[in-house]
Amino acid sequence: MAGWLNIGQNLKVNAKKFPNTVALKDRMRTFTYPQVNRRVNKLAHSLLSIGLSKGDKVAVLLENSIEIVEVFLATAKTGIIIVPINFRLVGSEVAYIAENSDAKAFIVHDEFTPTVDAIKADLKNIAADKYIVVGQAAEGYRPYEAFIENAADGEPEAEVAPADTWILIYTSGTTGKPKGVVRSHESHIAFYLINAADFGLNEYDVCLNVMPICHINATFFTFTFIYLGGSAYIHPARSFKPEEILEIVEREKITFISLIPTHYNLILNASKEAKKHDVSSIRKLICSSAPVRKSMKLAIMDFFPGVELYEGYGSTEAGIVTILKPEHQLRKLGSIGYETLGTDFVKILDEDGNEVGIGEVGELYSKGPMLFDEYYKLPEKTAASFQGGWFSAGDMATRDEEGFYQIVDRKDNMIITGGENVYPSEIEEVIGSHECVFDCAIVGLPDDKWGEKVAAVVVRKPGLDESKINEDTIRQCCQSQMAGFKRPKEIIFIDEKDMPRTPTGKILHRKLREKFRK
Repeated sequence: MAGWLNIGQNLKVNAKKFPNTVALKDRMRTFTYPQVNRRVNKLAHSLLSIGLSKGDKVAVLLENSIEIVEVFLATAKTGIIIVPINFRLVGSEVAYIAENSDAKAFIVHDEFTPTVDAIKADLKNIAADKYIVVGQAAEGYRPYEAFIENAADGEPEAEVAPADTWILIYTSGTTGKPKGVVRSHESHIAFYLINAADFGLNEYDVCLNVMPICHINATFFTFTFIYLGGSAYIHPARSFKPEEILEIVEREKITFISLIPTHYNLILNASKEAKKHDVSSIRKLICSSAPVRKSMKLAIMDFFPGVELYEGYGSTEAGIVTILKPEHQLRKLGSIGYETLGTDFVKILDEDGNEVGIGEVGELYSKGPMLFDEYYKLPEKTAASFQGGWFSAGDMATRDEEGFYQIVDRKDNMIITGGENVYPSEIEEVIGSHECVFDCAIVGLPDDKWGEKVAAVVVRKPGLDESKINEDTIRQCCQSQMAGFKRPKEIIFIDEKDMPRTPTGKILHRKLREKFRK
């Protein structure tokens, strides 16, 4: 198939076009395009040699690393489907995704082997010889480097079509269970091309990636540069130290970074010594996952002189739907911009499916080449999220007379904390199962560092002594059952009569947010 329709095949082309260009770099290693292509081919042959074939899934529990990029590229070349798992999740959460996805192999960083060891018995589809470890050797795992060392380095023979599935990436659902988002090769290629046009990126750019590559943001942007023939510096997602980041920018002459508001806040509040680093190489910055205040925008543009600041709105399912470009940043405060290149006109519909007027609130729908195919094994949820081929992530929005969109409310009651999406129902199920809890609601409250923090509003069972349940009780209840970013940072106890509800008894999260934000 043509190289431009598949990132793996495109890597082969770039290995010839850019023989001396650095493709991937980290703290310790530097690989040119030919070197990366050779390693990826060896990994591809190794995966095929253990019985995997086109359409099979390989689960990946890896921190940001050159290896996770190689796995993405190797699966692209073979038609194997990659299932990236958030490394912040706890064992039961990891097990659900690995099992639900029908993964037949598992590639794990050495620090996560205890988590995987504890759930191996639950992973019925993964044979004992199909666990691979990156880093230090571990019992019951094939060492990654030894796994690929003696494999052939020629191009693997595989027929991979543009519409074939490449990535099965899980996003939290409002029911509390993650949903598998099925994404094709061509949906990602569309993003790379649109990205190059809308953001003005090219083969001379150097990207610093600090966003988790298990997330769609980094999956999109990191591989844009591999596709274009630029360079990507891979940095651990859990090691965001402003001093180190700014030093890398200066040393590596970074030209592009995609960050969330929390990252920018940390940089702007870094030490005076850190701020002495030369950051003039930065051409473009993107801020996503949460709105940016005017004061922060001004501070970012002051800190990075001459930079072009973009904001993007989208989802795991739809890709990037709208962009607020540099020239509109201050003129259109609070806006998410207008449609990306290639995206059909966004629709804002009322409950009856009719388009609303200028300035009126409705649900935002979009359609374009970056759209996902379906939710894995969830045909009813897939159908419910579409209206005549148009997809909605559940956001309510308005459109002004110039065609700029503004989000009115996030997906139902979703909380965005440090760039991570958290859905209340998942946490409410855990806390609500405690024997001393009568009812509870999870809401997002403002937080200077993380944008939002998870807050639990708890009602004790009637007549219960307050000493039986306190903040520590709730924290212990959550400790082993969910990832750290989901655990409540604030716990508020109220009486049942103070819990706002609809006439049918449904808790009004909006009312709780309004009350406690004050």
